[in-house]
Amino acid sequence: MMQDNRSQVRKVLWLTLLLNLFVMALKLTLGLASGSLSLQADALHSITDSVNNVLGLITNRFSSPKPDREHPYGHQKFEAIGALGIAAFLGIACFEILRGAVEKIFLNTESAAIKVTSTELWLLLLVLGINIFVAFYERNVGRKVNSPILIADAKHTMSDIWVTIIVIAGLVGVWQAKNLNIPQLEWLDVILAFPVALLVFYSGWEVIKENLPWLVDEMAIAPEAIHDTVMEVSGVLNCHEIASRGILGRQVFIEMHLIVDTNDIIAAHKITETIEEHLEKRFGKVRVLIHVEPPDYEEEDISFGSTEPIA
Repeated sequence: MMQDNRSQVRKVLWLTLLLNLFVMALKLTLGLASGSLSLQADALHSITDSVNNVLGLITNRFSSPKPDREHPYGHQKFEAIGALGIAAFLGIACFEILRGAVEKIFLNTESAAIKVTSTELWLLLLVLGINIFVAFYERNVGRKVNSPILIADAKHTMSDIWVTIIVIAGLVGVWQAKNLNIPQLEWLDVILAFPVALLVFYSGWEVIKENLPWLVDEMAIAPEAIHDTVMEVSGVLNCHEIASRGILGRQVFIEMHLIVDTNDIIAAHKITETIEEHLEKRFGKVRVLIHVEPPDYEEEDISFGSTEPIA
């Protein structure tokens, strides 16, 4: 049986939701006080963090690994769907950052309207510290309980860290431009927005790359690895048409056709149980479906569509 870690995930999501709401409010207040469009845009970007937490709480409610009548294979794909939702928000954030930078280049050239104080910069460092704590906390717990929604949200928060760093660097440039007599520093706020947008986009792509294989039932374990493990069991003569899906370490389903060296049903059943034990020992929690066949059904192909014979 798959372990249900949803309660741990919910605790993390509620804590990070409260912290993200505080960060968003502080950024928006500082952005309006200083007149910094980049900081206001960063506050809008932080809204997606809170939305992600709410989305995570919703999908967590429906993502039980335990099967039921309507969902005989469990509900964990709901978490993958939630992670893809986070990827969509990252894409929106990327677009908004680029749009804001372009608008500032062509429509808002009066950087003098921005008023930055050392107090505001120190408060932004506090915001940065909170984001760093949230990102690493979510990532560590997500890896511990194998939660894709926490890992995806940690990537999103990590992108928010980079955005905040860029905003601080740009505001420091504006703050010191006149003191250092380097007016070009006033454009740091805009120029550094472009690499930040790329970092946000990359984070979204990583989330998609990690969760899409689960949703499209991509192979979870190489059939050759499964075949080698099965053939180690005494009494197995042939194993073919091996298929697997899911995510290794999270939830994996394995199917195979098997030929055993016995005509006794009870003995054949004991062999299949031994196979399940071997597979679980090597690959972790798996759910195995074995179709026992007579010797005449022996095949050389290990997996569906395989062209390589069994060694």
